[in-house]
Amino acid sequence: MEQGHSGEITVIDMAPEAEVYEGKSIGGRLPELTDACRRVRYLSPPKVETPRLRAKTPRELLRMARLNEERIKALLDEYLEMPSPILFVNDVSIYLQSGSIDPVLLAANRAGTFVANGYYGERLSADLGTGVSERERALMDALASEMDLVISL
Repeated sequence: MEQGHSGEITVIDMAPEAEVYEGKSIGGRLPELTDACRRVRYLSPPKVETPRLRAKTPRELLRMARLNEERIKALLDEYLEMPSPILFVNDVSIYLQSGSIDPVLLAANRAGTFVANGYYGERLSADLGTGVSERERALMDALASEMDLVISL
């Protein structure tokens, strides 16, 4: 942005609002951390569910994951209709819990520069037997395999 590229940047913020889980902060939308989002094209759904933290039943967990998919897919479609040269995605893993990797890869390929982060841990793997965590991890691996550079933190 300091180099004058604000108009070329889109941010798709897929993260839920920050909350504390087992004494540690998880999630967090970018405006909670920086005001830089006001100087770029910022896309985020009005609400992002936290299926593995909030669901009480497998059915509820899958419903929440599908809600996230629907809300976020609309933003990916919006980006694909009007792509920008630079795309940042915050918490892509939450979309991959239910959504297809294809629109993410298409968006990444439309951008000249694509930067994404996502969850790739073990602590939040309890998914009530739905397979959501295994799916998320497999699609994160698939996404990483298509990237030029992957940084594990």
